Amino acid sequence: MPPAESHIPEAGAADEALPAVLFTAFEPSGDDHAAAVIAELKRLQPDLPIYAWGGPDMEAAGAELIERTGDDAVMGMPGLAKIREHKRINARIRGWLRDRADVKLHVPVDSPAANFPICKIAKKQGIEVLHLVAPQIWAWGGWRIRKLRRLTDGVLCLLPFEEAWFKERGIRATFIGHPLFDEHIDTAKLDQQGKAFPTGEHRIALLPGSRPAEIARNWPLLLDAYREICRRFPGTSGVVAATTEAVAKRIRDVANSQGGWPDSLTVGVAQTDAVVRWSELALVVSGTVTLQIARHQRPMIIVYKSSPLLYMLLARWVLSTEFLTLPNLIAGREIVPELVPHFGGHEPMVEQAVRLIENPEIASRQRGELGRVVEKFQGRQAGRDAAKAILARLGLPGHEAPAD
Repeated sequence: MPPAESHIPEAGAADEALPAVLFTAFEPSGDDHAAAVIAELKRLQPDLPIYAWGGPDMEAAGAELIERTGDDAVMGMPGLAKIREHKRINARIRGWLRDRADVKLHVPVDSPAANFPICKIAKKQGIEVLHLVAPQIWAWGGWRIRKLRRLTDGVLCLLPFEEAWFKERGIRATFIGHPLFDEHIDTAKLDQQGKAFPTGEHRIALLPGSRPAEIARNWPLLLDAYREICRRFPGTSGVVAATTEAVAKRIRDVANSQGGWPDSLTVGVAQTDAVVRWSELALVVSGTVTLQIARHQRPMIIVYKSSPLLYMLLARWVLSTEFLTLPNLIAGREIVPELVPHFGGHEPMVEQAVRLIENPEIASRQRGELGRVVEKFQGRQAGRDAAKAILARLGLPGHEAPAD
């Protein structure tokens, strides 16, 4: 990706009365997380210079975008072309920082593989580093804790158990909550949106993810499970939650190539909360969206189909947690059926779905457990608390501002 030369400000052009902050994010989710923090920083300190290698949401929130990133984010091991691209980005960031004496803080957002080299560059130039979204070292690659100690001055954690975990290993950490819980749920609005969805004796939400590779691996599995649930429970209806029209098209194309589109199934685009609230049960690919479902206290079955070969060669040796899905990790026990990693067909999902549909007391118990998970986020505002932590690190007023 070529540098956006026209967007690079001249050295010394920023307000010298205030230190500057550099955000770096390389995935759409990182763009979302950073944007909420940038917006809050601009509310508390309107003149604070904020620069970013990031996405459109960060720019809209008030950051000066130096380069656009994250449009072709990859999940898992990056290819050679992606590695070379990041090396070029790192070189441009190194050169840009060399002429930016006003930058006093680097805020890497998620994507540790992409951000760790930039943290190293920042530290060598005497710039402090404050991670937004803790690297999931607690889940895999525990040896990276030594690298993190060298390359951070603190970590802002989105999950409640992370603060203690990092502190026990000598890293300053603060639990700020998760952005998913920052916004109030407008139940009346969601219920109104839900009226457009089909009615049925049983209502199934299907959440197949948004990345092409995720959809290719997992969507056929969810679709087969849904077909079998419909066979066992006539009158069932379903809605697929698609993040964009492009994702919806991909979902339809895959379904049409594998037996056709079920008559009882529809798609809700950019309506995930409405789809989840409408549902009785969710079939979901593991990811952050499981917390979104937990917020609505809807029973779910979580799956993530993996390559058996890749798991045997790599994952089994680096994974270090008993559970791999967020609700179970936060609860510290299995409160939601998780088929992660999953190597087989749709039958285990159907078995769990039948169990929840035929036993309302089991579904009710899961809803209660999900409610206790959600309670751990109460009183937190991720965007606000992260912004206050950044201002405190810079020694600027605003971090002591009372909560709204």
